[in-house]
Amino acid sequence: MLSKKPNIVILMADQLTAGALSAYGNKVSLTPNIDKIAREGVVFNSAYCNSPLCAPSRASMMTGQLISRNGVYDNAAEFHAESPTFCHYLRQLGYQTYLSGKMHFCGPDQLHGFDQRLTTDIYPADFGWTPDWRAPERRLDWYHNMSSVLDAGECIRTNQLDFDDEAVFYARQKLFDIARRDDERPFLLLMSLTHPHDPFAIPKPYLDRYAEQDVDLPLVAEGDAPPDAHSERLRRMYQLTDGLLDQRQIRRARHAYYGALAYVDDQFGLIRETLDATGLAEDTIIMVISDHGEMLGERGLWYKMNFFEGAARIPMIIHAPARYAPRRVEQNVSLVDLLPTLFELAAGHPPERATLGAPLDGHSLVPLLSGNPARIAYTANISRRARWRR
Repeated sequence: MLSKKPNIVILMADQLTAGALSAYGNKVSLTPNIDKIAREGVVFNSAYCNSPLCAPSRASMMTGQLISRNGVYDNAAEFHAESPTFCHYLRQLGYQTYLSGKMHFCGPDQLHGFDQRLTTDIYPADFGWTPDWRAPERRLDWYHNMSSVLDAGECIRTNQLDFDDEAVFYARQKLFDIARRDDERPFLLLMSLTHPHDPFAIPKPYLDRYAEQDVDLPLVAEGDAPPDAHSERLRRMYQLTDGLLDQRQIRRARHAYYGALAYVDDQFGLIRETLDATGLAEDTIIMVISDHGEMLGERGLWYKMNFFEGAARIPMIIHAPARYAPRRVEQNVSLVDLLPTLFELAAGHPPERATLGAPLDGHSLVPLLSGNPARIAYTANISRRARWRR
């Protein structure tokens, strides 16, 4: 059975910081489905995004390239259609590739190698969110503001809930369709939710899973951290003034974030239930990832757009217990490693530079899944030397 090419399901949450999950040591959040995937899988303790912003991070993940190479610098930079992604390579290996949910592709190409998008996107594909770095102090009207924190708490319904519910529905429907068709081709399904991305608003049943007094406050308050120019600029841009927030508002925003995590966990659980019900689970590798983290008030900062731990560190869990024993991996890894990892999982060997359509900055994590860090160090050294030769 394991000689077959595995199916791959990637469960992606937006703005999910690793430190908010109990699998990474958090004592408040309630995510039993992610916890189970972590207990049975390989957990990367030191996984990071390559850019703490949606579109650049996702482009790095899909191309296996740093943004200095692929040119996707911000949320209005075009993700060029000529950039090969892991979907292109897996399709060459016989895979069908599906996307359900958000990816934030800027530009006319809204597939980037996926055979099919099961939903539309929730974020714009145009270039309206272009920053003007000639005037770095000018605040543009589309920039984050503090309303997500000030108005945090209970909601009845949001467009993000509408979107994510649809993404889950169509992802499950595709799994049912795959299970009942007469087709032996393997598949990759990426389901990408917008939660727990701000605004911090979630229905009452998810909030009620937590007692308000149990919600923790930031470990490092603004006054505890030394000042730096970038953090000060971020506070000005999202209009965080001295004395604007008190502990009650901070706790309420974090409470809503934990509630959104509970929602995300429920949806990931539905996908696992569907894999089990359809008989696809045994041949399917599950990955849990995020595009970047969330500061949640640490150091007096919110959202992302910096390389502090809250914004840059992400969960990365690979669940394939029939192939890889559960373990914790301490080596530093990042989202650019996803493409070569997916390639090796699908092909049975690492990507060879001569057969690729573009250079890679990442390297396969399969040796770490197998408990063999020596090989990954060797291939990383080769890739660095190859870049210098270019």
